[in-house]
Amino acid sequence: MKKLISVLSLALLAPLALAQGCPDKNVMYWQAFPPGGESDLSARHQQVVLKKKCPAIDTIIQYKAGAGGALMWSQMNQLPPDGLNIVGVNLPHIVFQPIEGVVQYKTGDVTPVFWFHFTPDALVVPENSPYKTFADFIAAAKKDPGKMSLGGSGLNSANHASHERLNAAFGIKSTYVPYKGTGDMALAVVGSQIDGAVTYTAFAINNKGKTRALAVAMEKRHPLLPDVPTFRELGVDWVDGAYRGIGVPKSTPPEARKKIADMWAALNNEPEMKELAAKSGFELVNVNLDQMDAFMKDKTRLYTEGAQRLGLGKK
Repeated sequence: MKKLISVLSLALLAPLALAQGCPDKNVMYWQAFPPGGESDLSARHQQVVLKKKCPAIDTIIQYKAGAGGALMWSQMNQLPPDGLNIVGVNLPHIVFQPIEGVVQYKTGDVTPVFWFHFTPDALVVPENSPYKTFADFIAAAKKDPGKMSLGGSGLNSANHASHERLNAAFGIKSTYVPYKGTGDMALAVVGSQIDGAVTYTAFAINNKGKTRALAVAMEKRHPLLPDVPTFRELGVDWVDGAYRGIGVPKSTPPEARKKIADMWAALNNEPEMKELAAKSGFELVNVNLDQMDAFMKDKTRLYTEGAQRLGLGKK
């Protein structure tokens, strides 16, 4: 009888154990960009892995795209502060946009609770480019200031800021060519219509054989780009890219913030998540609530400096 009671007890406790760390109800995951981009791909990865960890709930992805993400971010504090409504947030966007002064929110109005990955910056050139190394590229750029043309996705974007950072860090002058999106830029780079692009490691990985990466903004070399040096190896402390995370309405209680942040941290530690991220060229990071203030202070300083180079806020 004791053995039977013990077995029954374990059977009753199993669902409780399975539910630990899972939300009580479905999660509404709001996206600031249209379907199909890197933010959406990230959310889809998380949706799949979270469903396996928490079978009783669904992650419902909603889209409110517009103004480069600003439409959603300016309204996120109007969502219910229940820990079940979360919003995809991006850096450097939430710093650049308020400095530019044409959005209805300030950086301090956005409340990130976890940053889960970033796509590191990368400098790429066409496969048939005469610049075989980063040294070749810099030598050519210094020889003919302003002649080198480098593409990127959008104006006043992460790519644009990285371009200005590249010029400042290595004492060169190259010309930035903005494109509507990565697709248009890819055609220009592959077709040698421009000299190269300041983009992300994901672009370099997905276009291997068509383009050549010359440098990446990572702490260590990317395992899928083992022959490409980091900017640190080249003498500049540059570890950065476009960060993606989740935020909540500002009035969300601390305990609810912690629960959702811990759940996203657990997702990042899942082997399947690591595999999906690696295949997509995403670099996983784990910036939780206890690191958030210092992280945001550092990134706000860095991107404010970048905004000055872009001339934002001087209209």
